[in-house]
Amino acid sequence: MAQQALPDRGARLGRPMGAAAARRTVHGVVLLLPEGEPHGTRRPSRLSVAAVLPLARRLVRAGRDEGLTAHVVRYRCRGWNGAAADAASDAAWAVEEVVRRYGDVPVCLAGHGMGGRAALRAAGHPAVSSVVALAPWLPGPDEALAPEPVKQLVGRQVLIAHGTNDERTDPELSYRLAERAKKANRDVCRFEVHTDGHGLHQHRSEVQALAVDFLLGSLFHAGYSRPVADALAAPPPLGLRMPLAAGFGANLRH
Repeated sequence: MAQQALPDRGARLGRPMGAAAARRTVHGVVLLLPEGEPHGTRRPSRLSVAAVLPLARRLVRAGRDEGLTAHVVRYRCRGWNGAAADAASDAAWAVEEVVRRYGDVPVCLAGHGMGGRAALRAAGHPAVSSVVALAPWLPGPDEALAPEPVKQLVGRQVLIAHGTNDERTDPELSYRLAERAKKANRDVCRFEVHTDGHGLHQHRSEVQALAVDFLLGSLFHAGYSRPVADALAAPPPLGLRMPLAAGFGANLRH
C-alpha cells in the first residue's frame, strides 16, 4: 500500500522552558524528541509529548544557573517512515530554528524511542554538542538496507541508556550501534538499566539524574560524575554495558 503524503504542516518547537521562558540569556538548549512509530502520517500523539515533559522539567531545573532552555520538538507526523526519516528531518530543522532564535549556543538532542534514533541521526549539525538517546528504536540487520550511520556522531558527546527488559526496542541493537560509534568517536558511553522496560519507569529518577549529569557535563563543561567519566573512558564492552546503579544521582550535586 502506498504511503500517504505528509500533511501540509511543518514541524515546530513547543513553548520554551527555562531561561528563555524567564527572559534570561540562553547559554544552551536541549531539544526533547518524543517517541513515535515506524510508520504513520497522522499527527503525533499528545501522550508522547507529555511523556518527555518530566525529563525536560528536571533538566531545566538543574540547568537554571547555566542558562539552559528546553523545547519539545513537535513533529510533522508520528512516523519515521522509512527512508524519509521524518523525525530526523524534523530534529535537524529544530536545531536550525534554535540557531535562528538563540544564536551560537550548544545544543543537546535528547530523545526516547524513535526520538532517540532521531537524536542520533540528526547529530551532525554543527550546533549539536551532545546526544542523549533513551531506549532508542533502531532497525535490525534484516530491516534496513544499510547500517544505521554513525559518522555524524564524531565530535559529539553521546550517551545511550537502555532497559535490559525492553520488549519494544531491542537493547542489543543499541549496544551494536554504540560499539560501531565508539570506533569512530571515543566520547560514547552506554548504560544498561537492569530489569527496566521501554519506558524506563522503574528507575525513572536514576535515568533522569544520569541525563542531567551528562547534559551539564557536555553542554556546560561542569564535569561528569565518576560513573559517567568511567563509562566514557572504558573500552568496549565495559563502557557500553555500564550498569546504572540503583540510587544513582542521590548524592550528586544535582
